Amino acid sequence: MKSSSHTMVLEVTPIVQNQDRRSRLLDLIRIRGFASIDEIVREMSISESTARRDLDALEEQGSARRTHGGVLYIGGLPRLAEFGERQPAHWAAKRAIATKAATEIADGETVLLDGGTTTYEVARLLVGRSLQVVTNSLPVANLFAAESRTDLVLLGGYVSPRTGVCLGPYANELLARLHVTTTVLSAAGIDAEGLFNAHLLLAETEQAMLKAAGRVIVVADSSKFGRKSLTLVAPLEAIDLVVSDEGLSDAWRELITAAGPRLVVTPVDEPQPTAGPEATRRNRTA
Repeated sequence: MKSSSHTMVLEVTPIVQNQDRRSRLLDLIRIRGFASIDEIVREMSISESTARRDLDALEEQGSARRTHGGVLYIGGLPRLAEFGERQPAHWAAKRAIATKAATEIADGETVLLDGGTTTYEVARLLVGRSLQVVTNSLPVANLFAAESRTDLVLLGGYVSPRTGVCLGPYANELLARLHVTTTVLSAAGIDAEGLFNAHLLLAETEQAMLKAAGRVIVVADSSKFGRKSLTLVAPLEAIDLVVSDEGLSDAWRELITAAGPRLVVTPVDEPQPTAGPEATRRNRTA
């Protein structure tokens, strides 16, 4: 009897290809929290039009939310209103500042990270490094939760539903028992008096973070300078290093260095508005 063989050819349909690509895209956004269109195009090796179609599909599923220039991951974690609204603002400057700040942190350090959106960008760049990370931020902790090379300590306490940040007496008590190599802080505003925050309880937690640190790095884009907020967290002389962008005016550069901190200014791909001590009264009280 003569046998015959048949070869079965399996074709991958465009629908399956789309689902696979969008699944990989969702993983990228989930890990990073926020990704720009340019970043997605480069790392996924797809066209901008394909990226936008995929993002539209993910937004319809409720897994992501489109913003100006990129997308936020909103699936699988609580939707943090304030974090989502603030993260895309001045994103190019925040990413440039974070890239520079991450180079100031050496492997083996114990790093304390607050819940600011610029600090979150620093945290993203520290994923995969041999560090011990302490944070009061659920979004930051989520970046390191499955990272075997990083030891993670999450501070407890009251969790702000808008920012996903733990604060209050429980967080402060734990911080009083800790010592870290470096604390990285963001700011609601920076004035000649020092670093400001808009939330009284968070300001108290950040003051405890300062006391726990051997070194303090403040990451703030130039739009934050010349602005006051509700509570003074610390004077400028309590800060060791300020990392900002090239939009920072010469007057502010001189003022910061005269106060004591080392200043690092990094270029940004997009032009940033210049901020100086002569900023308007509206900005000073924002």
